[in-house]
This record gives sequence, C-alpha cells and structure tokens, in this order.
Amino acid sequence: MAEAKRIVHDLFEPDPLIYWADFLFHDILGWTAFVLAVRAPLYSIYQVLTLTVSALCLYRAVLFVHELSHLKKGTFQVFHFVWNLICGIPLTLPSFMYIRVHTDHHKQKIYGTRHDPEYFPFALAKPYRILMFPLSMLIAPVFFLLRFLVAAPVSFLIPPLRKPLWIYGTSLAVGGDYRRPLPDPREKWLGFVQESATMVWLGTCFFLMARGFLPWKVLGVWYFMAVFILVANALRSLVAHCDRNPPDHVMTFEEQFLDSTDIPGNPLLTPLWAPVGLRYHATHHVFPGMPYHSLGKAHRRLMMELPADSLYPRALRKNMWSVLRQLWKESSENSRSGQGIFKV
Repeated sequence: MAEAKRIVHDLFEPDPLIYWADFLFHDILGWTAFVLAVRAPLYSIYQVLTLTVSALCLYRAVLFVHELSHLKKGTFQVFHFVWNLICGIPLTLPSFMYIRVHTDHHKQKIYGTRHDPEYFPFALAKPYRILMFPLSMLIAPVFFLLRFLVAAPVSFLIPPLRKPLWIYGTSLAVGGDYRRPLPDPREKWLGFVQESATMVWLGTCFFLMARGFLPWKVLGVWYFMAVFILVANALRSLVAHCDRNPPDHVMTFEEQFLDSTDIPGNPLLTPLWAPVGLRYHATHHVFPGMPYHSLGKAHRRLMMELPADSLYPRALRKNMWSVLRQLWKESSENSRSGQGIFKV
C-alpha cells in the first residue's frame, strides 16, 4: 500500500471543470434525447435511437451520485444541488437515497457481510438469484413511484411511519438484510427536502399528464429509460465484486481487494455500462477518495510500476461476460455440492 500510494500520490485532486463538463453534457443531451423520443412516432427507428441515447447519457449522469458520496464534505455543494435538481430528482433517485448508504459499503467491518447494503453472495446462492436481480429491475420503477407518490405523503400525514420508512425504504441497497441507521439532524433535513421535492415533481408531472398538458407517452418513455438504467447498473453491480463471501465473515483488506474487480475492457464500449470510472472498481476500493477521472491513469501506473507478483494484477478481469460466467459457474457448483448457504 505504501508503494501504491507513492505511485499515485498526485492523482487525488478532483477537477471541477471535468465534473461539470462531463455531467452537464450528458445530462443535457440525455434530456434532449428524451424529449425527442417522446415526440417521435411510437416504435419507430427514430424513437429507438433517441431512447438509447437518452438512457445511456442519463445513466452516466445519474452515476455521478457515486462521486458525490466520496467527495470531501463541504466541497462541490453547487454541483451536488444541480445534480439533484436536473438529474436525481427527475429520475426519482435523489442523493439522500445513496450517500452515507454507500459509505457503509466501504467500511472494512461491514463490507461483504449481511450488513453491507451493496453486497449479496450470489456465488453462494442458487443460480436463478443471479438472473432475478437484473430482471427485478423491470418492475423497480413502480416501487420508486409508489415510494414518493404514496409512502412519502402518507408518512407526512402519519409521523410515526417516518421512522420505518427511513429504515426500510430509503436506501438503494442490494443486500436484503440492510437496515439504514436513523439520520442525524442534517441528514434528516436534507432527506426531507429532497424527498419533498421528488414528491412534488412527480405529483406535478402526473397532474399535467392527467390534464392533457403532457402526453402519457412521457410516462412510458421515462419508465423505459428508468428500467434501462436500473438493469445496466444491476449488471454492473454483479461484476463489480466476486460475490462469494459468507455473510458472517469479515474480510481483511487484502480479501476485500481480491473480491473486487478491475475491468478496463474496451475504452469505447466498457464505459457505456460502467461509466464514471466504475470499471476500475478494485482500484476504487483501494483509493475510495480518488476522483473518477484519475482512476484509469492510476490503474495504468500501478500495472507498470508495481512488482509483477503483487496482489494488484490479480483483480484484473477481461470483460463483463467473463465475470458473469465465473459467477454462474461458482453458483451452480456450490448449489450442486450443497455448499451454497442460500437454499431458496
């Protein structure tokens, strides 16, 4: 670690210009393509193309929330506000649903255990669980809509419901056993503001559609785009880690690194499904404070300068499909041998 830190010591300063230019370009292009998709003839090639552009751009834009969770407190505050305003809230993914939840994923005593919000040992479960994870995203947008259009206003009217809603319904979590800790006063206030803004945004959109000011096609295009983003992110999550750690085992730092993956892949295609530096996920777990635009450079330096027998190259994977095949193989073998810990 000392040698690795020396090699990348100059790569920890985030560049605001890169953040703003990257985010605004993809967000504006994504919403422009969204409007064009709504206006396009239904099921036309033009609509398919504009929908694809919209989904890919907004997928990249929304994953800047990962960066927001790692930036130093008190920095990029305007960026954070603008991200919520023109990306997070319109997509029903305000940042309070992710920030601090993701921080738990990086805590050594939590990572890979049953309390990790972003980890599930798919390699120790039945193979169908691997399929069900991305397929469940096909209906996930319904629950996001219900979360903000029904659960939120009901909890405002019945205050005792606020606590269970926060614990069980305020986290973008993979692990089913995750229970979000109660918020501190600042987190509670930010959550209230973002939740209220999302509720008002959705309520306004549905009112405008019901009154005929907006076509109902807006909802269909939004739903498709949301499904695309969630499915793509689910597939990315499946290959970000090896997912073979038993829920009660606390891994060492080395075990955590080797349980993560770096998939540099094709420089044009891989960032489409693993944008904002997330194809260097193992490197990110070693240096969680490193900005996304430095991870590729850090990876190349470490591959060149660290000894060939170091742990670092062992996290390297060829592509998404090789990781998925390995995960499926391990899940199948563990299920046949009875070593899997999840029988259902």
